[in-house]
Amino acid sequence: MTTRSTHEIHERLLAKFGDAVGPLSEPKIDPFAVVKRERIVEICEFLKTEPGLEFDFLEDLTAIDWPKRNVIEVVYHLLSYTHRHTLVLKVELDRASPSIPTVEGVWKTANWFEREVYDLFGVTFTGHPDLRRIMLPDDWIGHPLLKDYQEAGGWHGISNERENPLVELKRLDDAKRAEAAAAAPQPDPTAKA
Repeated sequence: MTTRSTHEIHERLLAKFGDAVGPLSEPKIDPFAVVKRERIVEICEFLKTEPGLEFDFLEDLTAIDWPKRNVIEVVYHLLSYTHRHTLVLKVELDRASPSIPTVEGVWKTANWFEREVYDLFGVTFTGHPDLRRIMLPDDWIGHPLLKDYQEAGGWHGISNERENPLVELKRLDDAKRAEAAAAAPQPDPTAKA
């Protein structure tokens, strides 16, 4: 087992894919590289099968909405069980029509991750075998994790609005106090002090 540093893995990606792989981010807990959307499948296949890298597990696939930049980032967290190293890839998509090829053919776990990102962010994963909502009803309007998403006020007569939870907690506290006061022994007004 050989643990490779993120810098070594990044150098191998640059050697193989050139300008399709961006620079490595500043050192953080999870440094990342931005890659081109049209090369994502090829890059992922390489990372999974290349001897010494063998990223055999797609740990997570999620997205981040950046409305001011007009970008949705799709984020891939990769892990090699064999070598015990990790890598994070990001792909920047046009927020107006976010679309990217599926990596479900590389890692089967991408199937549900991609459906979740489609459901909550509206990202289309081209080539996905069953791209449909996974959390919300099929006829739900919009994608709730987009920062400009507006609540519609309900779905088929079921409200999705609730009062401030602090108001409800205060009501419960007041009810407990009243209940405790009623259960407490009352002083006898006829007793002498």
